[in-house]
Amino acid sequence: MSQKQLKPTLTGQRIRTRKRDEKEKYEPLTFRDSIIAGLNASGDLEKASKYLDGAASSLDYHRYAEVLFDVLIAGGMLAPGGGIVLECSEGQPHKTTMCLFDAEDSLEAVKEHVQLLNSLMRRYKYLQKNFEDEMNKVLQFLKGFTDEQRHKLALYTGLVISGGIAPASALCKLLSEHLVKPGLALTFMTNVLKTWLGEKDMTSVGGALKKAGLNSKLLEFLPGRQSFEAFEKHFTENKLPVVIGFQKSQQAALVRRELQSHIKEMLENEIPVEEMVADAKGQMQILALAEPDVIVLIWKVIMSSVEWNKKEEFVAEQALKHLKVYAPLFAAFSTQSRSELTLIVRIQEYCYENMNFMKVFQKIIMLLYKTDVLSEDCILKWYKDDHSPKGKSVFLAQMKKMVEWLQSAEEESSSGDEQ
Repeated sequence: MSQKQLKPTLTGQRIRTRKRDEKEKYEPLTFRDSIIAGLNASGDLEKASKYLDGAASSLDYHRYAEVLFDVLIAGGMLAPGGGIVLECSEGQPHKTTMCLFDAEDSLEAVKEHVQLLNSLMRRYKYLQKNFEDEMNKVLQFLKGFTDEQRHKLALYTGLVISGGIAPASALCKLLSEHLVKPGLALTFMTNVLKTWLGEKDMTSVGGALKKAGLNSKLLEFLPGRQSFEAFEKHFTENKLPVVIGFQKSQQAALVRRELQSHIKEMLENEIPVEEMVADAKGQMQILALAEPDVIVLIWKVIMSSVEWNKKEEFVAEQALKHLKVYAPLFAAFSTQSRSELTLIVRIQEYCYENMNFMKVFQKIIMLLYKTDVLSEDCILKWYKDDHSPKGKSVFLAQMKKMVEWLQSAEEESSSGDEQ
């Protein structure tokens, strides 16, 4: 019995698109119009803040965050380069005056706009990253703004950075040739620093600049010749001596790192100590470093060049043997009392920070005394007045017998001289 063959048929499957999978149309102009209408109807910043708080339930702040911040800063949607997008529906304004750029050009007025922003950011924390992106964008558009708008934006930037609303890393965007060359970056950065230093001290500002990688790049904001003399002149004229002091300290730190790296390289290449002394002396003069700074660098390099034994009973012998080799190097840079005292204090702090060296302090000092690196006068002065508080009781107790011996030798020498 034959089976009836089924004819092939074309079939299809109807796929229903879930609502959540439907791609919502991106309409930034519609969002802009809604925000502008709401701000214009508010009349003042306090009411505007309440409006923005309530509008979040019906408007997608997360998706249109860039447009939102454009409006709050510039009054409208920013086009590439810093202009305002003029396209709008008939009868609808493309811009609002309830924004930073249309505020009074004063710190007090700008602070009110920062307070509005801060209130919004506290309520909707997800906007934090969007605002960072906004600042990165807006700072690149400086050339497209007026002098007054740039000044207000600088005050605003100083306040939002000092308040932790935006990171200092946004200022890196200023180091673009189109902003540095005409002097826009320097003027803007100067106004930011003035505002920032009005809220925080230089220690806080310096720490934030360091975190942003800008602490060593301040000279790069200068148009033309980027010299310290030009930097000092500019910030003296703008009455910011603390910024000059900060730059000096950064340059000094850079110079110290250069010398430290140079000494380390000589050590790794096993250059004879006599050559190391001559070379380091030459570098000290070229880099205009003080002897106490150099001797601390030498100590740091010498002590970091060895993998120390983890057992306390062996580390003393290892340390003394190592230091004896380089005693002439230390002696060459301890020709001043201040250098000797600086070295003793650094040794004390090193022994305190490295527990295996706690009992080795007195032995190191004795070695350096016998090799003419340290004088008895400086050792006695350290003991009486100039010691560090770190591990003070332990190290003074260690040094008691040696100090008594030095004092008795000094007294015998004095009595011998009298006879």
